[in-house]
Amino acid sequence: MNITIPNSVLDNIFTSLQPFLDKKDSSQITSHIYLKIRDGQLICKATDFEIGLSVTTDALNIKEDGIATVNGKQVLDIIKRLKEGDVNLYTNNENLHIQQNKSSFKLPMFNAQEFPTFPEYENLAKLEINSLELITSMKKIFPVIDNNNQRRELNGALLDIKEYSYNFIATDTKRLAMIKFDKPSGKNLSLIFPKRAITEIQKLFFDQVELFFNEQNIIIKSQNYVFFSQLINGKFPDYEKILPKEIATELVIPKAKIIEGIKVINSVTNDVKITFKSNEILFESLSQNNSEAKTQIEMELPITEEIEVGVNSRHILDFLTQIDTADFIWGLNGKNAPFVLKSENFSTVVMPIIL
Repeated sequence: MNITIPNSVLDNIFTSLQPFLDKKDSSQITSHIYLKIRDGQLICKATDFEIGLSVTTDALNIKEDGIATVNGKQVLDIIKRLKEGDVNLYTNNENLHIQQNKSSFKLPMFNAQEFPTFPEYENLAKLEINSLELITSMKKIFPVIDNNNQRRELNGALLDIKEYSYNFIATDTKRLAMIKFDKPSGKNLSLIFPKRAITEIQKLFFDQVELFFNEQNIIIKSQNYVFFSQLINGKFPDYEKILPKEIATELVIPKAKIIEGIKVINSVTNDVKITFKSNEILFESLSQNNSEAKTQIEMELPITEEIEVGVNSRHILDFLTQIDTADFIWGLNGKNAPFVLKSENFSTVVMPIIL
């Protein structure tokens, strides 16, 4: 292999591939980036088996086709230290050589033929949903996805496709976030996306893409990227049983006022008691160390009796920071009952702190 390619192009590609490398063991081929020249393009891949990315570019000059591997961390460190301009990459005697002006480097390669194969998508079923809507919704439910739960399925988000709608759901057992799309799909399907996959998808894709799947993998294809991730094999909780069947009181509240009140209490604690009254909302700390904080905002509410709820304020702020509307609906069912926060097609059910 012998190519000349702009340093900025290599920098972007190798940076994109870093999260997909095995960084624990440099003796494994999964710590390397795979490079291949095919049909006038450079294809670069990285994977740790669970997740992988392939990046393609034609912004290069090809002198000789071929394949190679190179330690992903080392080569990015080198590229970032080089100047703007073209870089020459070529293979010789099981080494990859990197040259720019008077600077040169030699890095050992692994056998590129042994690099893990990526799942093929050409013959897989295709997800016939609005991919941009799905990717945009990932940001909203992301804070609710659990971390390191023993139930592996809770460390991901469920895409639940029904015949006339599809929902995207996450829960950490203390709250459940859901985005509902009332659009026909013509099929029933459930896929659990790992949290790590959702993190990388949000970084990579900003336009419409193609989504393919089988029982093991989700594959996302754009013009220059092919991304894959293993799906989580498990049974997601029956989220429809968690959703309250009725809401006794629905209040339309300005987002800014709730954020303002909560942030005052957060100077002392994240646990807050919120009291809704007919003419104000009262915020009080639920601190265990004798510290106290209290504030109130004046607001006319259509209620005749006070309603108290205890809550971890992070659960409220995670919802409010993801919505686009100035107002939202707070649905209440009594003092110690789960409550619902809703804005457009995005809602979160929150388990309260028992008062």
